[in-house]
Amino acid sequence: MIVVTGAAGYVGGQIALKLADAGQQVLGIDRRPCHSGLASTFKDFVQNDFASDDALGKIIEAQPTAIIHCAGTSLVGPSIMHPSEYYKNNVAKTMALLDIVRHALPRTRFIFSSSAAVYGEPIMTPCHEVDPCEPISPYGESKRMVEQILESYHRAYGLDYVAFRYFNACGADPEGRHGQEAGATHLIARYLEATRDDGQFRVYGDDYPTDDGTCVRDYVHVDDIAHAHILALNPAIESGVYNLAGGEGTSVKQIMEQARIIVGKMPYIAVDPRRAGDPAVLTASSDKFERAIGMPWRSYNLTDVITHTWAWYVRKN
Repeated sequence: MIVVTGAAGYVGGQIALKLADAGQQVLGIDRRPCHSGLASTFKDFVQNDFASDDALGKIIEAQPTAIIHCAGTSLVGPSIMHPSEYYKNNVAKTMALLDIVRHALPRTRFIFSSSAAVYGEPIMTPCHEVDPCEPISPYGESKRMVEQILESYHRAYGLDYVAFRYFNACGADPEGRHGQEAGATHLIARYLEATRDDGQFRVYGDDYPTDDGTCVRDYVHVDDIAHAHILALNPAIESGVYNLAGGEGTSVKQIMEQARIIVGKMPYIAVDPRRAGDPAVLTASSDKFERAIGMPWRSYNLTDVITHTWAWYVRKN
């Protein structure tokens, strides 16, 4: 049995699908209900907070071989306005879960959804796991705090863990079973939803110190991220932190142009000021994880990301 927290969400749902495809039994936990495309994925599903007595009791009862912890609050901008929510949901509640693992599930592997936000404004790019972590938002700080807790629990209690620093997760299930919800905040999702609806797409800043003035990010297909979690179930992979990235940087304007070519149209474009907490460039190397598993782990490129996302949004219309 594998537990997935945040299992009704974008990344957690794709991981659950990938686990079920691989023949694993999945206990899903989320405060939100799961949509119809995910319903048959779970052996059991708890609609409750992952730190609730109900959810924690189910986890202990299941005695899982691994817990994949995707639940949490995950937006940079709102974290600056409401930091208490992020420290409570992402740090305090995760500690409650980790103490259950420490006492009742000492042989369970804990796989944590961390974030590129832990790097803040990187000294240089691409980021490597040994680079300094100086987050510039409460969201990034909360993820970094959990990483530090995991390492200290590993040293003191022998906790078996993997922390994945996601870069920009994007795309949709290649089979069309799952994707982002309406009104998602991720760039490619926002752009394609606005394109579908003949709406407006807002670019947050066009005066960054980059070649075309827009932010540069490292995009990785959500199905590749899910695949990485399947690979991380292998106990031979050492406890530690690993980047999950697409391997190259792409600017907002480059995304827009590639999407226009694939889709054949574009939304109305408006330019807003920069958002607090957004670095100009954030890219990474995933070489450490690739060395750990001894093979490539990514199957999809940016064209696949846009194609799969567009198919999802057209189907959902």
